[in-house]
Amino acid sequence: MSSQQSSPLLRFGLIADPQYAPIEPNERLNRHYAQSLGKLEAAIARFNGEDLDFVVTLGDVIDRDWENFDRVLPLFETLRHPHHFLPGNHDFAVAADRLADVHARLGMPAPYHDFVVNGVRLILTDGNEVSLFAPPLDDPRRVEAAERLALLTAAGAANAQTWNAGMSAPQVAWLGERLRLADAAGERAIVFGHYPLHPASDHNLWGAEEVSALIAASPAAIGYFCGHNHAGNYGLLSGTHFVNIKGMVDTADENAFAIVAVHADRIEITGFGREESRDLAL
Repeated sequence: MSSQQSSPLLRFGLIADPQYAPIEPNERLNRHYAQSLGKLEAAIARFNGEDLDFVVTLGDVIDRDWENFDRVLPLFETLRHPHHFLPGNHDFAVAADRLADVHARLGMPAPYHDFVVNGVRLILTDGNEVSLFAPPLDDPRRVEAAERLALLTAAGAANAQTWNAGMSAPQVAWLGERLRLADAAGERAIVFGHYPLHPASDHNLWGAEEVSALIAASPAAIGYFCGHNHAGNYGLLSGTHFVNIKGMVDTADENAFAIVAVHADRIEITGFGREESRDLAL
C-alpha cells in the first residue's frame, strides 16, 4: 500500500483563539468576540463527524472575565473526542483571586504535560509561565517577567510586548527531557504552545530562539503548533514544521480551524474557513 493510501498515525483537530466574550466587536482588530460561540459549535460539529484521536485548543478560550468560561466551556463538552486545552494570555484576564485556578478550570492535569498516542508524543507547553499577567500577584515570576521584558526592550526586540510571555528554565529543561525520551523510545513528537516560536515576529514567545532551536534539534520532533498571532504563520527550521493557526475570533462570519493527519512521510493539514491547508513533508 502506498503512503498516500495508508492510514495516518493519528488525526486531531486544532482550534486557536476563540476569545469569547459577550461584548461589542473590536472593528480595528476585526475581532468579533460574541460570534465565537457559533464558530465553535460549527467546528465541533465538523470534528464530531470525523474520526479523530483528540482535539487541542491552543489558548485564549475567552477574551476576559472568569464568568465567560461558564458560557463557552460547555460547548467543548459536546465533543465526542478527547479534548486538551492549553491557556493563552487572555485566559488570565480575570480577577486576581482567580489566576491560580485557570488551569484547573480548563481541566488540565498540570500547566505543562505530555501524553502518547499511537507512537507520537504530544507535548503541551505553558508559554504564560513567566509573565506580567498569569502568576499570582505576589509570585516572583512576575519580577522575572519584568526583568526579561526590560532586557528585550533594551535590545529592541520585536516581541518585547506586555502581552507576550516566556517559559521558565525548569520548563525548558523538562521540554528537552521529554523530547529526548521520545527519541529514545522511537516516537515522533509534536509540541503545542500558545505563542509562536518561528519565524520571528512581534508575537513570539520570549526566548523563542532557544526553544525553537531545542525543538528543531530533536530527531523526534516533527512539528510545533500554536496560536496567539491571529494572522497565522508558517516556518521550517531544521526539518521541523512550525505552524501558527489563525485566530477563530477574527472576522464576523468566517471560521478558522484545522484537522491534522500525521502520516509516516508527511503532515497533512486540512484548513477550514480562513485556515490554510498544507501538505508538509517529513
